[in-house]
Amino acid sequence: MKKKLYLANPYGFSKQIKNLLPEFIKIFKDLGIEVYEPFSRTSKFIGNTDWAYEVAKSNLEDLKNSDCIFAIVNGNPPDEGVMVELGIAIALKKEIFLFRDDFRNCSDSDQYPLNLMLFSGLSKVDWSKNYIESIEDIKSDKKNFLKWAKN
Repeated sequence: MKKKLYLANPYGFSKQIKNLLPEFIKIFKDLGIEVYEPFSRTSKFIGNTDWAYEVAKSNLEDLKNSDCIFAIVNGNPPDEGVMVELGIAIALKKEIFLFRDDFRNCSDSDQYPLNLMLFSGLSKVDWSKNYIESIEDIKSDKKNFLKWAKN
């Protein structure tokens, strides 16, 4: 059965969406993963009455139906919508993958690169296996992402 991935990202608010988001989606689709990308899936609601509620409800349903969340957590701090989606994924006990190629320090810890609450959704011992710092790490399967996709 095909894995389902929720791609939490802030790129819908960026001109870079034309370059970066399609590259992530292609990588996942090439691995045989179904991608739930919130901006493309909810754009039909924008402008309708109660559109914010409809967007949020749709994203929540996609999160519930996904096997994992792949969250792009660039920024200092990372996008608040992505952080809310991660909180929901942690509560739903979803597999979590964090992507950060932003070199700026985003926490008070030298050991952990992000808000410590995010680590409640990762493995205590080997959390870094779900922390990805480059697109090349996904392509080369440096973090065993392909293994997860095939299981």
